[in-house]
Order: sequence, then C-alpha cells, then structure tokens
Amino acid sequence: MRLFENTAFQIKEKILSREICPVELTEHFIERIKNIDPHVQSFLSIHEAEALKKAAQIQKKIENAEDVGFLAGIPIAIKDNICTKGLHTTCASKILKNFIPPYDAFVIKRLKERDAIILGKTNLDEFAMGSSTENSAYNITRNPWNLDYVPGGSSGGSAAAVAAGMSVMALGSDTGGSVRQPAALCGVVGVKPTYGRVSRFGLIAFGSSLDQIGTFTRDVKDAALLLQAIAGHDSYDSTSMPISVPDYLSEIDAGVCGLRIGIPKEYFAAGLNEDVQNALKSALSMYEQFGAKVIDISLPHTEYAVAVYYIVANAEASSNLARYDGVRYGYRTSKSNGIVDMYCRTRSEGFGNEVKRRIMLGNYALSSGYYDAYYLKASKVRNLIKKDFDLAFQNIDCIVCPTSPVPGFKIGERAKNPLEMYLSDIYTIPANLAGIPGISLPCGFSKEGLPIGMQILGKHFEEKKLLQIAYAFERETDFHGKKPILKFSSAQRG
Repeated sequence: MRLFENTAFQIKEKILSREICPVELTEHFIERIKNIDPHVQSFLSIHEAEALKKAAQIQKKIENAEDVGFLAGIPIAIKDNICTKGLHTTCASKILKNFIPPYDAFVIKRLKERDAIILGKTNLDEFAMGSSTENSAYNITRNPWNLDYVPGGSSGGSAAAVAAGMSVMALGSDTGGSVRQPAALCGVVGVKPTYGRVSRFGLIAFGSSLDQIGTFTRDVKDAALLLQAIAGHDSYDSTSMPISVPDYLSEIDAGVCGLRIGIPKEYFAAGLNEDVQNALKSALSMYEQFGAKVIDISLPHTEYAVAVYYIVANAEASSNLARYDGVRYGYRTSKSNGIVDMYCRTRSEGFGNEVKRRIMLGNYALSSGYYDAYYLKASKVRNLIKKDFDLAFQNIDCIVCPTSPVPGFKIGERAKNPLEMYLSDIYTIPANLAGIPGISLPCGFSKEGLPIGMQILGKHFEEKKLLQIAYAFERETDFHGKKPILKFSSAQRG
C-alpha cells in the first residue's frame, strides 16, 4: 500500500475507519525515510522511538473509542529551528549541534495536543539564512524532482520531505520567502501566514520583525487543516495577535467569481524565466474563465525590497545571534587564550560563512555613524512598501504573481555569488516586509520537468480567502497531484 501518496485527509479517514492503524502508518513513513533520505537528505534527525510511542497512544485511544485530535496519526516533519522538548534543535549550525531545548514551541504543543506524529527535524540553511539549503553545516538537501538541483531554502528540508513522500505535512519558517520559495521549487503547497497569526514562541530567531512559521502540504485542503492546528493567540509571544481564527475549511470551495485579482507589473519584468511567465499567464487565464477579473496594478517600491530586506534582516540577525557566545549553551571552542579570544574563536568556528557574512553586514548597518544612513532609512522605505500593498488592496481582493523568478537551479550554481542567491527571493520578500499572508501552489513545470509555483498574496489576516482562491485553481488542475520519480545514480547511491 502506497500510503505515502495519500493526503492528510485521506489518511485521517483511513485511521478513523480503522483501515490502517497509526503504528503501521508511522512504521511505513519511517521505513520510507530510511530508504529515500540518504539520497535526498531532508532530515537532520529521525525520532523513531518517540513517533512510534505517540502512534501507539493514539491507536489505544481509537481502540477505546476515546476522542482524538483532528490530526490524529498524521506524520509531520519539523524544520530544525523550531524548538522540540528533549529533541535536538540545531538550526543546521555547528554552534547548536548538541542543543536540546527544555521546552516545546507553541506550534509543537498545538500539534501534540491534536495528536500529530512528529517524525523528525528537517534540514535548512544555517539559521534559516539562504535560498537553497546549501548553507547547512551538515548536509545539502536535494530536490526530489532532480537530485542535481536545489530544493530552495531556507526550509528546503521540509519542502523536499513532503515532495518525496517522506512526510505528509511539514512546518517551516518564512523570513523572506523560506516557505513559499522551496514550496514552489519542490511542487508542494506552502503557506506564510500573516505576521502575528501564528506564535513565534520557540522559533529560534533570525529576523524578529519578519519571521513567521508556515506550512508545507500536498494540497490546499491539507494546508487549511494544518494552519487551523497552529494558528491562534499566544500570550508568550508579544507579537501574536489576540484575534479569532476562522474555520479555514468552511467555504473553501466558494470559488473566485467576481473577485478582483491584481497583477503587479513589477513582478513580470526582466529576469523572469520564460517557463515561469507562461505558466502564470495560463493560470491567470484560468482564473478569468472561473469568473475573476484580472486587473493590472503597480507596487512602485518593489525595486527597493531586496535592499531593504538585507539591511533590516541582517541587522536583526546580528542582534539575535549575539547570544551564541560559548558561555551559556551551544558550542564552545576547545582552544582559547582568555575570555575575548574564547568569544572570537567560538563564533568563528561555530558559524558558517553565510551566517558570519550577515552578522557583519548587520553590525555595520547598526554601527555608530551608519544607523541613520542604513537601518533607519531602510525602515522608512519598508513603510512605503507596506503602503503600496495597502493602497493596492483597496481595489483588489488578492495579488497573483510568480513565487520564484526561476525554477530550481543546480546545486553549486549560485553558491559563489551571494547577490544572485539573494535575488532568488525577489518576489517573496515584499510580503514579509509588509507582514501580509501568502501562499504558493504548483501551477506548471519547466522544460526540464521542474515544478513552477504561483504565489497569491492577500490582506492581513485573510488567509481564508487566499485558501479559497488557491483551491479554485487546484481543483481544476492536476499539478499538485504530480509526484517526482526518484532516480538515484550509482554515485548518489553511494
């Protein structure tokens, strides 16, 4: 039985009808991880004993006709920058190699309360700083559609795990596109909620005013189910908004008739891959057939988004990562000559090159004499970018655009050119700067057979409408139903 091809809804139905049992299901996925992941390298750790123990508890509940959570028995993978009590959380960094959190993140508590089964922790660019999952201190994750290509980043491990059928769902984090971009490159559905919709408590910080935990699933309905599980107010997070969470699955099939879809001219400019452009044009044509009205709009400050992001995000990162000093927890150098030398050696040895690059850039932007010229000015332009969206949404219901300017690129292709790598997130960064929600879903394939993603952006806290708009496209197409055929060369078999 190919259980790994099932959606969460299909699996849930099979479990509740006792067609399959949670233990059998968990064993199935763990076995698949053991067979597939040596080639894809999505996982940094697999929690087999804990997962089977949880599955047995759920199975007992079902046998005793006890109430179970609405994610009962569903296998899920967690990006390794989200704290899990008693389980390693490394951020794919040497500096946190042996760190075991004493508490669960808010979203992990929610998943456990709803009886989901946590399979393990997934790979990422170190401290979520990257767009390809090549910056991990441990592994380079590969795209299941073609193992020579990147899965995107920074949540590439989570995206690849879902795409390769090693997990039904996964959590990631999105600071500048780190859920939506890998979702696009791996052909799965990725949701970045509104800033404040999902608690950041227990998410190891990169850019505190930008970070948001998001979801990876096979289809839009599963995305609605998982978002329902993790959304909501948390008193432990001062940025968590105390507003009610709607039923994301109700009226998900409402359609798009009469809705106004904005098409920003700045997102269809030079540099957009031809296959991506054609896929988006085809999708927009379908929306018009469904009764939506497509309207040309402008987001004039888009050209400044990448520059603003890499000032704001790096400044916040330099502050957040100052705590890793070798004193309280994490890696400490074995050789040092005094306390200052210990600090320097610990951070030099413990952080990778990309993290060190961003810390230095952030420190520079915040340093005396440069704060006003860089960070303060970037914050002002960030407000202009947010105002662009606010004005646009006065006349439209959503924005549709590419998720990534290109399909997946080859491993190593952009590794030596940081600026080219940074531009991979040119279409996703503005949503983080503005704090608005976004979803990426499959809308086509490139000539090389790699997935292409379509991004839908909406007003603050209108995730429900985004899911409806996404589902209207998904139910009339089969892009989300395509599965990668995993092929391993003799070299990859090792």
